[in-house]
Amino acid sequence: MSFQDNAAGVPAGTPQDRTAPPRAATSSRPTRTAALWVAVAVGLVVLVMLIVFFVQNQDMITVRFFGLQGTLALGTTLFIAAVGGGVLVALAGGARILQLRIAGHRRKKTVGGPGAAP
Repeated sequence: MSFQDNAAGVPAGTPQDRTAPPRAATSSRPTRTAALWVAVAVGLVVLVMLIVFFVQNQDMITVRFFGLQGTLALGTTLFIAAVGGGVLVALAGGARILQLRIAGHRRKKTVGGPGAAP
């Protein structure tokens, strides 16, 4: 017997081996709506955590930036700094995506792929 033979002693490739058992009707793929609800739930958890962060960090601090000076709550200041950092990362990522798309477009023109002028 070869390693392809099944446990019942029937060689692989027989008609019994070729018929697959029917799939269970209960197995289904996640839908877009399910993914949306998961995203909403995660967003609400993050929002609650942000509210707790703001409530726990109400100490007023002096902020100095390029000669400007003002007083803000610590939680608000840290949140503004985090959002600013996120914006910078998004800009850098967007610039890189644009750079890759332009390079791909140039490569497609050079090779003569679909959409290239004859």
